[in-house]
Amino acid sequence: MSIPFSNTHYRIPQGFGNLLEGLTREILREQPDNIPAFAAAYFENLLEKREKTNFDPAEWGTKVDDRFYNNHVFKEQEPPEKGKSQTATKETLVTALESSEEDKEKEENAAVKIQAVFRGHLAREEVKKMKKGDLQEEITQENN
Repeated sequence: MSIPFSNTHYRIPQGFGNLLEGLTREILREQPDNIPAFAAAYFENLLEKREKTNFDPAEWGTKVDDRFYNNHVFKEQEPPEKGKSQTATKETLVTALESSEEDKEKEENAAVKIQAVFRGHLAREEVKKMKKGDLQEEITQENN
């Protein structure tokens, strides 16, 4: 029995959404008569491919989703050494934060440059229009 006023939120496991999206895409593409049997065959085929190639689409989808929020997922990380202290890991976190701040600063500078170029373009277009309008006024005055 469900409780309609329950404040429970369920979390979807990472990669599960990507698997379901892939299944949905194939169902829409193939339009099978028996969807449960098609889904079973789809996942069997996916499992065989994963075993042959050691490529897990669920894990890959998770990394792609995480890349939107954190670009460091695709960088190879070295396993921590047994002799390292926690201060070393804190130092690496600090350097990672500093590099992300540097990246943000670079992005802001690039955005400022792009905006300046675009504003210059708009100003040049406006000058062209003004010159064109002046020429048309001179032509109409000469004709009168």
